[in-house]
Amino acid sequence: MSTYTVGYIIGSLSKESINRTLSKALIRLSPPQLTFTEIPIKDLPLYNHDYDADYPPEGRALKAAITAVDALLFVTPEYNRSMPGALKNAIDWASRPWGDNSFTLKPSAVIGASPGKIGTAIAQLSLRSVLGYCNSPQMTSPEAYIQFRPDVFTPDGEVLDDSTRQFLTRFMADFGTFIDSIHGVVPS
Repeated sequence: MSTYTVGYIIGSLSKESINRTLSKALIRLSPPQLTFTEIPIKDLPLYNHDYDADYPPEGRALKAAITAVDALLFVTPEYNRSMPGALKNAIDWASRPWGDNSFTLKPSAVIGASPGKIGTAIAQLSLRSVLGYCNSPQMTSPEAYIQFRPDVFTPDGEVLDDSTRQFLTRFMADFGTFIDSIHGVVPS
């Protein structure tokens, strides 16, 4: 497998987000061929078509950050049975202006944590639909709906439960393989 840089986007703006903790765990458990850089979304203004003629610096920085990575990992909570508004706003910025979609042929994976037993299943479904429209090839299996419990995850991302650690390790290994397969068929 080649070496790839993965940009990760956390759907929550909270510094104390359980999805931020999940992202730390995923980075710890990933294969050595993957390196990670966070793509922040908290400073983006609300997207408005009026900006298309003259993108603000925050929008240009987001698009440049996505262009600079080989793949994207979305780590998101679920708000009101969908993805958070901040994440949708970031996707709107990155996919515009028309004809300059930063997600085109960029491999992606979606995962998320919630205190509930179904994890972030519905948010992920919503996000996958949008990413599909944005032409981002997605790792669709395994699906990962993580119930977050403090006895499983430490604040620095250590996974204390063996079965959860094994599952997340496999998820990240599969993501590495998926990235490699997409880059093997899609011209850079």
